[in-house]
Amino acid sequence: MKKIYFLVSTIILYTLVLSCSKESKEDLIDIVVNEKPIDQPEEEPEVEDPTIESSPLPDNPQRTGDASAGYEYLISGDYMSSGIPYDAFLLGTSENPDNRLNRTGDNANIPYDYTAITASNGAKVVAPNCMACHASTINNNFIIGLGSHDADFTVNRASNIALLNSGIRALYGGEESAEWLAYDQFRKSIVAIGPKTITETRGSNPADKITQVLVSHRDKNTLIWQDTPFVDVLEDVIPTDVPAWWLLKKKNAMFYHAIGRFDFCKSFIGSSLLTMGDASKAAEIDSKMVDVLAYIQSLEAPEYPFTIDTDLAQQGKLLFENTCATCHGTYGDNPSYPNLLVTLKSVGTDPELSDHYTTSSPINDYFMDWFNSGWFGTTSNKLQIKAEGGYIAPPLDGIWATAPYFHNGSVPTLEDVLNSVDRPTRWSRSFLNTDYNQIKVGWNYTIEQTKVDKNTYDTTLKGYGNTGHSFGDQLTNSERTAIIEYLKTL
Repeated sequence: MKKIYFLVSTIILYTLVLSCSKESKEDLIDIVVNEKPIDQPEEEPEVEDPTIESSPLPDNPQRTGDASAGYEYLISGDYMSSGIPYDAFLLGTSENPDNRLNRTGDNANIPYDYTAITASNGAKVVAPNCMACHASTINNNFIIGLGSHDADFTVNRASNIALLNSGIRALYGGEESAEWLAYDQFRKSIVAIGPKTITETRGSNPADKITQVLVSHRDKNTLIWQDTPFVDVLEDVIPTDVPAWWLLKKKNAMFYHAIGRFDFCKSFIGSSLLTMGDASKAAEIDSKMVDVLAYIQSLEAPEYPFTIDTDLAQQGKLLFENTCATCHGTYGDNPSYPNLLVTLKSVGTDPELSDHYTTSSPINDYFMDWFNSGWFGTTSNKLQIKAEGGYIAPPLDGIWATAPYFHNGSVPTLEDVLNSVDRPTRWSRSFLNTDYNQIKVGWNYTIEQTKVDKNTYDTTLKGYGNTGHSFGDQLTNSERTAIIEYLKTL
């Protein structure tokens, strides 16, 4: 059984040398009198820093909780309510258990990105947990909070649901069994999201689309599932890259497009829409998410594991603070972060993700209303969805580990981020977590002429563009190298 996984211009100088030879005095006079004076060379104009249009995101004070309790809830809590019956899951899992989280009991026997829980009717089931998207391995170092850079959402995760249904019916005696009833909501959700959340490239995440599909099936107040959706969901799947959790404590709004405002804990419950029964379960989960937020806020960025040229990094620090810090903040003993929402016009990166939420459509209008006027937006500690257009200039802590870059993961290395001219249009990578480029900082890749397979990122596809953020183009190669060396230290 397959696992069900989710950025001046170059000034060209030219000199026209006009030379002529006149042997007679008359000719010389003719030149002086009739020829226009030769233009004197102009001074090279100074390159002005680009004007960046942005607006500060207002602070949203958050609830506080217990970080230790939050960790335990993340790895073994029952924020999922439905899933595959436990025994059936074990039968269909051919790989050896990966107990890297050192869990005990039933959870010791299943992969780290799944959790065994007891459903409301007493049946034991297995469901995906937050680690499926928010934990990953780089250079053989497993890091909780690092967005999954290798998850594969290029397949329809509902393609084998009929076979799974048959197996569960046979194993537990039909659709009246407690195991089937505990599995049923998970089944319905996978059938709904499977065909509508397929990405074009491995590593891309369809989280926004998954949420849209799930809310289209749930009443905004009771959160009860309805098999027939309340609104049709568009076919386009706009990809995102999963941001690192340790950045959240600096941010005043959630997600790349900053649409998540006010209470962050409420937003975390969104993942539970996959399996929850109703609003009463959401309220129960909400009481635990304060601890989860405390845990996430306790996370620190991983240190760069390779050698750093400290002298070069110091040069890069000065360059960074004179060029990049306005948007991305400063680091070290007295860090600062401005929390700026940068307009699409200024940043120039692929607009599709942002545009989706600022363009009126039946699904977009429904989505906004669903969150803002339903349970999520009207109960205590409300969540607000607000789309102003543009993207957050994110904090850069641990940026060395978070390749590929941009909100859609379209740029494989930091060198390519800082040199838009050399960004590959189509590129493939091995997805080996050790296939890391210490010079460019990011993933080794191969330039492709066509989209070879699911491992090829094609920036010509809708939502997958790699344009914009060309601010680094004005740097010299040596300046770019120095800044990259400094970024390794963050």
